[in-house]
Amino acid sequence: MATMKFMCDSKRCIECNGCVVACKNENDSALEWGIQRRRVITLNDGQPGERSISVACMHCDDAPCMAVCPANVFSKTEDGIVQHDKERCIGCGYCLYACPFGAPQFPKKSAFGSKGKMDKCTFCAGGPNTEAGSAEEKAMYGANRIAEGKLPMCAELCSTKALLAGDAGMVSDIFRERVVARGHNNAGWDK
Repeated sequence: MATMKFMCDSKRCIECNGCVVACKNENDSALEWGIQRRRVITLNDGQPGERSISVACMHCDDAPCMAVCPANVFSKTEDGIVQHDKERCIGCGYCLYACPFGAPQFPKKSAFGSKGKMDKCTFCAGGPNTEAGSAEEKAMYGANRIAEGKLPMCAELCSTKALLAGDAGMVSDIFRERVVARGHNNAGWDK
């Protein structure tokens, strides 16, 4: 079984926010106000060496959100996608503080406070405890493109193909080829 991963090539990202818009459009039925499952972060903005990177849940092999959750709401699918059970979530926020990518988020109920059940990127794979492709799943978790044999919408619509998604081995091979093509011969590690 493939292990699904995201990777963003900072040399190709042009900060167009197309991935952000694609994610919002594909998952709109499941997103409460203030939730932004994917964001574009710019490092060294306006300075030499400026880089942008698209960030969301990275579906970690050893996910820190899973380790700290007292309600055990996180699970991992056979293909490595970290899922979050919204019905069991108690809104404690431990996962928010444990995640280095800021993936789990509270919906914004007001300008000064955040509370409620957490939300996070689903890799467009729906959610646990729901029937794949059902109206209930779409309303609670958004699109289930993985069940349809498709990649997440954010990666599909990346105009520069900076955001890669899919089988970790294939994503790694694509990035390795790019690094070697850029002239970094020593960076093309052996297979």
